[in-house]
Amino acid sequence: MSSFSQGKFALAISDRSGMAFPYNEMVREWNGALVHNSEYEPKQPQLQPKPTNADPQALQRARPARTEFPTEDFLPENPFTTASNTTLKVAFPFGKLQVNDQVTFRNVKQTVGGVFIGYIQLNASLNFDINSTQTTISLKGLAETQFPRSGFVVIEKINSETGLYENEVVEYTGMTGDELTGCIRGTSAPYRGVSPEKTKASEHLATAKVLGSYKVVSLNETSVPSVGQPSTTTQFDGINITLNNAAPSTETGGGFQCTIGPVNDRA
Repeated sequence: MSSFSQGKFALAISDRSGMAFPYNEMVREWNGALVHNSEYEPKQPQLQPKPTNADPQALQRARPARTEFPTEDFLPENPFTTASNTTLKVAFPFGKLQVNDQVTFRNVKQTVGGVFIGYIQLNASLNFDINSTQTTISLKGLAETQFPRSGFVVIEKINSETGLYENEVVEYTGMTGDELTGCIRGTSAPYRGVSPEKTKASEHLATAKVLGSYKVVSLNETSVPSVGQPSTTTQFDGINITLNNAAPSTETGGGFQCTIGPVNDRA
């Protein structure tokens, strides 16, 4: 059998460019094409991906997600405005509250338009011990003149063993003197359009703190120019609530670092 020539003087035609190159400088690519070594291209790695396993999804000691209770927000300086009527205007830019939300106020520093602090941040206490089923609750303080005729209150309770809050939200449908009547026990009040998980009805001792709330009756909004379409956007400026009695005068005030929040901000 005859041997092959070494090809020292031979030429070969490249399958890629069609040009002639020295035979001994030719190489074969992965696809079988004979090309010059200056034209050689290795096989694309993505044509042969390495096998991989799926990322693990399960977690040890997994727990379901929970919805946190909403918390208090600071109001701008002097957020309250009276207008010689029962409407109290509250400045709360970008607060995103909704009509029928229930709100509480704290840390009010001064009287506004003749409306005393106690008529803005509603505080009282239980007059007697109550059990978990009572639907009439007697309060101590100025609840008869301060609190709305219907709405929500929160009764503050701290577990003496664990130190944890066990507050109860109560909805009441009427008031007779200092008594809340038609009470629905162990409920929750809406805030930013969402009602948190209901609280638990329980026993409470006399002198336990009771905090009242106001219902948002309307929103204060402003149309401001915007770039593009639509040409204007609605900016949330604050809320309006209704007082039990008309303010004697028109004034803006309340002081610095007043807060607004939900009826209950304790899980």
